[in-house]
Amino acid sequence: MSKNRRKIGVLAALLLVVLPIIISVAALCIGRISYSPSEIISALRDGIAGKELKGAALVVWNIRLPRILLALLCGAGLSVAGAAFQSLFSNPLATPDTLGVASGTSFGAAVAMLLGSGMIGIQLTAFAGGILAVVLTWLAASGKGGRSGLNSVVLAGIMIGSLFSALVSLVKFVADTETQLPAITYWLMGSLSGAGYKSLALGAPVIIIGIAVLFALRWKLNILPLSQDEAVSLGANIRLLRIVTIVCATAVTASCVSMCGQVGWVGLLIPHICRMAFGSDHRNILPASICIGAAFMVVVDTLARSISAAQIPISVLTAIIGAPFFILLMRRSGGESL
Repeated sequence: MSKNRRKIGVLAALLLVVLPIIISVAALCIGRISYSPSEIISALRDGIAGKELKGAALVVWNIRLPRILLALLCGAGLSVAGAAFQSLFSNPLATPDTLGVASGTSFGAAVAMLLGSGMIGIQLTAFAGGILAVVLTWLAASGKGGRSGLNSVVLAGIMIGSLFSALVSLVKFVADTETQLPAITYWLMGSLSGAGYKSLALGAPVIIIGIAVLFALRWKLNILPLSQDEAVSLGANIRLLRIVTIVCATAVTASCVSMCGQVGWVGLLIPHICRMAFGSDHRNILPASICIGAAFMVVVDTLARSISAAQIPISVLTAIIGAPFFILLMRRSGGESL
């Protein structure tokens, strides 16, 4: 019986690893101009060989491939950040924006657009805004002696997030209604249309390192909800573990949002799907969140750029897909997964 379970586990792991790859290959074929798998293979071969990019190769290498890579990174990053925060705060409704990082990142991006910065400038300013928001959250939650309770951190995150949301509204109010305001509004709705290799080179290392650290600590994430005394009895430095978790999840979220805008539901929905399918052990939840989150974001982005002539904002589709699916999960589990 144990051998059968082990075989099932190995097959499930292989399926999870292969799933994003299969969906990514399919996404390369799908678009307003569709290509066959043989054309995609030929285009990829031409690019690798250093040939001049023409036709399908030009579309694949310069447009679709950067978007798919960004979707894979952001889907995996937001899902892992959501899973880490849900464990850290023992709150099933925790999201990557629990500490206000997405609101701070949005404010940074809005200010950069108001000042006329380019894409790289927007990305850097947005990332800095997200980090600033979390620093302010931590300072606001710190009591005497610099100690911060988790409940205080969550409350401070809500307040700081609301503050930066108000600042974003202020920036939109003073922005030029003909040029700046539409650009800011569209960016805030989330889009992968600005994906490029330069922005990926800047943001991808932060996401990959953050995911890698959380993945390496995945077995320790199971003890995050424990009290200080319980964690000490297990020989764990719970304070250090919580700080590392917050830093990694914050950096991943800030980098994701700085490249693709605000994308909701991914960090909330995907960890719950993984928890229902693979149990509450974070040794299983984290790898599953990486694979399923990456595949989910590629699917959503493919729909966003394919189902209409005008690209649909990512956050609109994630909400349309995520809300009904989340309700279905609750009904099927009777709320037990929450």
